Amino acid sequence: MNKNDTIASPDNEDSARDSAACNAKRRQILDGAEAIFLESGYEGASMSQIACRAGVSKGTLYNHFENKAALFGAVIEDLSRGKLAPAICQSHLTAMTCEESATKLAERFITVLLQPGPLRLYRIIVSEAPHFPVLADTFWRHGFGRTLKTMTEWIGHWVERGDIVTDDPLFAAEQFMALCQTRLVQRKRFELPVDCSEEQIHDVARRVGKAFMAINGRPS
Repeated sequence: MNKNDTIASPDNEDSARDSAACNAKRRQILDGAEAIFLESGYEGASMSQIACRAGVSKGTLYNHFENKAALFGAVIEDLSRGKLAPAICQSHLTAMTCEESATKLAERFITVLLQPGPLRLYRIIVSEAPHFPVLADTFWRHGFGRTLKTMTEWIGHWVERGDIVTDDPLFAAEQFMALCQTRLVQRKRFELPVDCSEEQIHDVARRVGKAFMAINGRPS
């Protein structure tokens, strides 16, 4: 053994195992809660149902989340981090032209919004927000608002490069996200018949990219 080598103490190893077990249990709870919330809505879901679906006791459930509202917020945040936020991947999109990047970003964002989970979650928020205003606030802070913040940073990058001209990157981000919800997403949310094939998604994304640049692009 090298004299500089260190031996992990039993206490550190136990702590690491406990932390891993805690994270695994939290993941288990979030997966179960997501399934129940999407099936039953917020009001229709109970902590007992969630504990049963997650395969944990109610005591364990309450050790991780103090109430249903806190758990719902955690589920939304988890969905945002796992689905919406990763749709905005700056590392390689910024190697394209601004319009190409906007088109690719729109394609990813539209694809995510058309998935069953986000569609059901949106319907839950719309139907139950009048009775539970905190749900809309939670969804905005942990879901859509978080994605909007990331999108605003993306626009800021292109403003610095001179490809986008705007004195309000946040408003431009809201414009972009609104454009992404035209034609396919809004119809799908209302269960109207609509062709959501890859070809259609790409076509709408291409139109979004062109429209966004027509509004915010640098004048030629």
